[in-house]
Amino acid sequence: MASTFHGVTFDAYDAQAVARFWGAALGRDVAPGATPEHAELLDHTGAPRLVFDRVPSGGVVRNALHLDLVTTDLESESERLVRLGARRVGAVGGTARWVNLTDPEGNAFALLPAA
Repeated sequence: MASTFHGVTFDAYDAQAVARFWGAALGRDVAPGATPEHAELLDHTGAPRLVFDRVPSGGVVRNALHLDLVTTDLESESERLVRLGARRVGAVGGTARWVNLTDPEGNAFALLPAA
């Protein structure tokens, strides 16, 4: 089993404002429903998914951006990645589930369940 590249998430203090900048820079529209907490860029060409999520200022694991990986088995794949040297730093439950991890050098990334 392997993870599949899904897209890039930018950590931001104002997700909507940063999405507007990148949307204009890349010629992509901001998806309806964008807020200062969460925004996405629309794309119909198959380009990587671009998402912007608010993080608190001074956050412990704030990166300029991080990779999102998708998998069909969230728990098994997160365990496999930890065995490879990743460190699990948190998880989000409920209807939007994912696992936050860091690589061996501390670079953050997220593992999401495949839709």
